[in-house]
Amino acid sequence: MPRASSRSSPLIPDLLAPALDLVFCGTAPSPASYKARAYYANPGNAFWPTLHAVGLTPERLAPQRFPELLGLGLGLTDLNKTEVGSDHELTPGAMDAPSLHAKLRRFQPAAIAFTSKNAASLALGIKAPAYGRQVELLEGAVAFVLASPSGRARSFWTLAPWKEAAAFVAERRHLRERAA
Repeated sequence: MPRASSRSSPLIPDLLAPALDLVFCGTAPSPASYKARAYYANPGNAFWPTLHAVGLTPERLAPQRFPELLGLGLGLTDLNKTEVGSDHELTPGAMDAPSLHAKLRRFQPAAIAFTSKNAASLALGIKAPAYGRQVELLEGAVAFVLASPSGRARSFWTLAPWKEAAAFVAERRHLRERAA
């Protein structure tokens, strides 16, 4: 059963700013993330170690340090901003793809990376998206589908799409440094 919030504000606020290199989008916070008020806070989640392993962060960040991602050109959001739980526990109607599309139009990131095939499917309207860079843009942003970092999805884990998204960000960083 979904654990709905009685609050009108998001369970964990978006971490968004104009013109970011990459915004990560999941489905909804886990109970551990909600309790910590931080993205990907479950100790079994590979999100934070993976960001460092693929070179997106200079060191492995603790989940509570998620606001520091903005300084690295990275952002965070979820499709469901009102419920807590695993995908199978969430209410389908609470998955708000139109709101995500509006955020992409407003903040115009260079890319969006979905941290699960389910999140990508819901946002892109594709039944079974492949991992990696997608052919079609989403509201002007390059779209990536990443393997879920959740411990529950470990049997589907592959680092390759994460490396592809990191290479995209590295190229943007390199071009900015050359232009400075």
